[in-house]
Amino acid sequence: MKFQTRHEQNANRKLYNSLIKKRIVLIAVIFAGLVLLLLMNISIGSSSITIREILRVLFTGEGTGHNPMIIMDIRLPMALMAVVVGAALGIGGCEIQTILRNPIASPFTLGISAAASFGAAMGLILNAGLFHVPDTLAVTVNAFAFSLLVAVAIYTFSRQKHIGKTAIILFGIALNFLFNALTMILQYIADEDELQSLIFWTFGSLLKTTWSKFFIVFIVLALCFLIMFKDAWKLTAMTLDDTKAKSLGVDVAKVRRKVIFVTSLLSAVAVCFVGTIGFVGLIAPHIARQLVGEDQRFFMPLSALTGAFIMSFAFVVSKIIIKGVILPIGLVTAVIGIPFFITIIFSKMRSMQ
Repeated sequence: MKFQTRHEQNANRKLYNSLIKKRIVLIAVIFAGLVLLLLMNISIGSSSITIREILRVLFTGEGTGHNPMIIMDIRLPMALMAVVVGAALGIGGCEIQTILRNPIASPFTLGISAAASFGAAMGLILNAGLFHVPDTLAVTVNAFAFSLLVAVAIYTFSRQKHIGKTAIILFGIALNFLFNALTMILQYIADEDELQSLIFWTFGSLLKTTWSKFFIVFIVLALCFLIMFKDAWKLTAMTLDDTKAKSLGVDVAKVRRKVIFVTSLLSAVAVCFVGTIGFVGLIAPHIARQLVGEDQRFFMPLSALTGAFIMSFAFVVSKIIIKGVILPIGLVTAVIGIPFFITIIFSKMRSMQ
């Protein structure tokens, strides 16, 4: 067996420390860009507010005219919601792709988005709430309930013996088709106004964000991140095949079930408040993986940051394409995400040749 000399050990340690330092700097740079986009989202609107005025209101609570009210009650919650929803979708996509070892897997692949849309359709078209809640909350509660229902179904399915990662994806696709079909039935019987409301919800929008909705998503995001980050080394081992991960002491089936449930919950909470937001959970992990590799200590936080960056960037774009109009952010993320999706497919095809 060949042993490393002390000189070689020092050289390897320096190389490792240099690599870690570069990754930390990269995360810091993206975080700085995210803060800049956050300020731009607060600044851009029907009335433009300068960055200096925004900072004054944020740090002193005082400002000119109605600016404090516009910033604190309207624009800041929406800008922060873009950050937490993007981070939630980024982490969800990152972990689903990790455990299934499939770059085109995401919580949306497992049917959660379709289930949320069906729940929203029930509230908008049938005026039917699953629980005794006010009509204003029926859409949100229904979307969350059906998203969670799919999460529980997938979790239960994954607990069965001899269920592999391909079977889980196929089960999710089947649920996707089922809830899309149910939603189309409701669309068929809806009148014009109800159909318009449902289509607007499925486009995805941050315009109905409130502080209470933001804090709910933020708390769930923080808890899910801590739960996932605690198993960072197990998730890194999961990028190998199951046999190698088991040889390192990882309970592969248990970790896979845990990730499916936690990421489904994370995505459900994000989607039920802002509607369908596609492609963020797909492309954010892909970008993060190209930058820092599969080491979950960096891959997971960078996926969250990248998802937040993409959502915030899409929100800025949605405000400036047509002056005075804010486009649904789900449409913008789709336009941004489709080229990335096609690129992933072609790169995957080349790797298989």
